Amino acid sequence: MAVGTELLLGQIADTNSKWLGEHLAAAGVASHFHQAVGDNHERIVLAFRTALARSDGVIVCGGLGPTHDDITREAIAEVMNVPLHRDDSAVEAMRTMFSSRGREMPQSNLRQADVPDGSAIIPQTKGTAPGLICPVGHKVIYAVPGVPYEMSDMFERGILPDLRRRMTERGETTGVIVSRVIRTWGMSESGLAETLADHIDALDALPAGPAPATIAFLASGIEGIKVRVTVRADDDESAARLLDAQETEIRRILSEAAGDVVFGIDDQAIEDAVAATVSSRGLTLGLAESLTGGLAASRLVNVPGASRWFRGSVVSYASEVKFEVLGVPEGPVVSGEAARAMADGARRVLGADVGLSITGVAGPETQDEQPPGTVFVGLARAGHDTESFSFNVPGDRERVRQYATIAALDLLRRTVGGPISG
Repeated sequence: MAVGTELLLGQIADTNSKWLGEHLAAAGVASHFHQAVGDNHERIVLAFRTALARSDGVIVCGGLGPTHDDITREAIAEVMNVPLHRDDSAVEAMRTMFSSRGREMPQSNLRQADVPDGSAIIPQTKGTAPGLICPVGHKVIYAVPGVPYEMSDMFERGILPDLRRRMTERGETTGVIVSRVIRTWGMSESGLAETLADHIDALDALPAGPAPATIAFLASGIEGIKVRVTVRADDDESAARLLDAQETEIRRILSEAAGDVVFGIDDQAIEDAVAATVSSRGLTLGLAESLTGGLAASRLVNVPGASRWFRGSVVSYASEVKFEVLGVPEGPVVSGEAARAMADGARRVLGADVGLSITGVAGPETQDEQPPGTVFVGLARAGHDTESFSFNVPGDRERVRQYATIAALDLLRRTVGGPISG
């Protein structure tokens, strides 16, 4: 639970919840809900009561500062139905911190030492406000500052050890919760779900406890569709074996249904897939870009060591550049013929083994009698006839250009080589 009106106004991003989710999973603790609430006493109390009604523990970040709008302590005390008391050790720790910096502590900081009766503090080592461990019946609220480095420090020193103790007392195992993301291009989210439906049903139907793996889908726009596989295991090694088995089976199912749609794992982007494909075969690559205006080249040079295999890109946005530099015949420039000529020109001008070209219509108006979203890709290779491919992509100008970029790079990956192995 994140406290702060600035979160609701979109003035800052809630990075704490992301960090906590990752580290709870690594500790084998399931995080079921995230919520944000503004600096309002009644709404914070409601948020706590809602959270406690559906969870055994709540971690709240923010609202422990010295100003009038820092009211997390008061809200927790109301939920616990206890008064606040001033913790002398916390006061002394704050005075020492201010003194070490040659400053006098403002009186307003004293309220940071107010603690709900029956609670324990998590001492500060990096700031002023201590954290709190607040029992609510057999459940618990952990309150930590919203400053990320203070929050993460208190999580490691105070929250995680207490969580593990509570789980042990209740006979719950911890272990680890680990995910792997399988990145795809070329299938819709619904198509992926239908293709993997039988596999997911089989996992859910296994006897003796929860499924060994859960599978979810995330549509990521210009980055394709992600298939997230999550497993719970005793340790990282066991989790890796489970994930390997699931990745192998998912790849097999998707390959049989739709071909080589998997281009990467976790943080591997399409440019990483192209780099692996081209460099592993000892090839060099040159681009000719019209529609994408250099976007494809920009993605490729993000890969470390790209200069060893990427020769460059001719951004032939004007038709005259296509004609005069790349040798495209006079005529329509949004066509398969133009795409093939551009790919041949890229090979010749840049001295590359492989030439890839992208031309099309970003919109909003038609061009060469082709509607917005029309894309032609050319591919030239030694020992092969130069090919062209056409497809249509949705969206405004920016999305058309971005979709065309990843689609062209994925086509290159599939044609020249294969997927990144997991």
